Amino acid sequence: MKKVAVIGATGFVGAQVVKELANRGYEVEAIVRDASKVHENEKVKVKSVDVNNVDELANVLKESDAVISAFNAGWTNPNLYDDFLKGSENIEKAVEKSGVKRFITVGGAGSLYIDGNQLVDSPEFPAEYKAGATAARDYLNKIKENKTLDWTFFSPAIEMHQGTAGVRVGKYRTALDNPVFDENGRSILSVEDVAVVLVDELEQNNHIRERFTAAY
Repeated sequence: MKKVAVIGATGFVGAQVVKELANRGYEVEAIVRDASKVHENEKVKVKSVDVNNVDELANVLKESDAVISAFNAGWTNPNLYDDFLKGSENIEKAVEKSGVKRFITVGGAGSLYIDGNQLVDSPEFPAEYKAGATAARDYLNKIKENKTLDWTFFSPAIEMHQGTAGVRVGKYRTALDNPVFDENGRSILSVEDVAVVLVDELEQNNHIRERFTAAY
């Protein structure tokens, strides 16, 4: 595997995935809304594509060996739920149409379970993230029906925000549907290590057609 397309390449997660892939020697097709936000080099090429244009996106993706989607419709977007679900579904359609089999997509931690209940349904779940987390949960249920792609759905740790940026440890623990907690009862992972997890999964194929999570 030599060339990987990254959707949402200028986002908080996507930018780190591009960096991690390039550092490991991959060619990266950075797919973005605004190409001016990505610096091209010998490893990273940029394409500006609307993810809801399935035909155009599929045409771009077919040049790659795998696709990693860090698509986010914008946390402040008043239509976040609908836009996230629509975008995610259209990305999945475009990957299928492109003929690429390997597809890794990033969702939220809200669909993880504690004591049989999903985090997004708890009264303590932050209201500002609820629409996006609910959309990611609903998309997880949808992609589980896909029998064509070798897909993987990744739920980051509960704490994966700006405050956890800046550290690439390179070590982590994984689970499937329940958060990974450390000795202090925290589920935390830097965005740099989220990128490590995603590229490791790309190389190791440990979670084909299933969801998993990771934390320290």
